[in-house]
Amino acid sequence: QVQLVESGGGLVQPGGSLRLSCAASGSIFHIVVMGWYRQALGKERELVATFNSGGGTNYADSVKGRFTISRDNAKNTVYLQMNSLKPEDTAVYYCQSRLYTHRDSWGDYWGQGTQVTVST
Repeated sequence: QVQLVESGGGLVQPGGSLRLSCAASGSIFHIVVMGWYRQALGKERELVATFNSGGGTNYADSVKGRFTISRDNAKNTVYLQMNSLKPEDTAVYYCQSRLYTHRDSWGDYWGQGTQVTVST
């Protein structure tokens, strides 16, 4: 089994910063993609930032220049550094990964989500 466990959410004032972490554990043969999505109340889940299959990064236009995704391959962990946070960044943030558990078996996995609230 594979687990994605997020941490680092919380309440922050506008203009503040937070760092999210997501650690993947379990039967992992190879991670293809890993990144972050978010879902605000009443809205659809959207991509925030992710490492793609080529090793590059993709960001939502709304977070470019403010958020940075990074990773520690040895720990199967990705991070999301969020700076200059705005109230519209308020959402539940989910870690997502497409990975192989064996040479010929892969799946999409999601974390449980962590709440980020930007408010005075």
